[in-house]
Amino acid sequence: MSENIDDYIQQGIHGVREIKPDERRRFLGTLRERVLVVLTKQQVREKGTYIEVEELMKKNKEATLFLNGTMNYTYLSDYIKLANQIGTKFLISTNKEYDSELGLVLAYDYAINKEDIYIEKQKDVFEEEPEDDHHLIHFFKKLF
Repeated sequence: MSENIDDYIQQGIHGVREIKPDERRRFLGTLRERVLVVLTKQQVREKGTYIEVEELMKKNKEATLFLNGTMNYTYLSDYIKLANQIGTKFLISTNKEYDSELGLVLAYDYAINKEDIYIEKQKDVFEEEPEDDHHLIHFFKKLF
């Protein structure tokens, strides 16, 4: 009986115990084992939405979209509109004590243990122009 009273008093002083609180702060309120995909804040700030996130939201409609509430709403609005179109529920998670580097997390409310959850930033592909020796020749002609 005294253990129950001690637990009750400790919860009153420190709050309810959480499993893996650091992991929950990082993943915007959920656990890593539940996550389908994440985007960093920088990726969320990019114009438009990631097609990979859209496809995963369509395939996994029962998953929840967690958005980082410390970010400006203008960056989150495209994903909120997308969630409303698809019918995915979303939560805006704000933790004033910890600033996660993640801007978006799509996760279930149970463990799925997906290994690769990060999407690499889209790389712009530029065609390389052949070097032009004329610039060098032109430079030396001006000198002499």
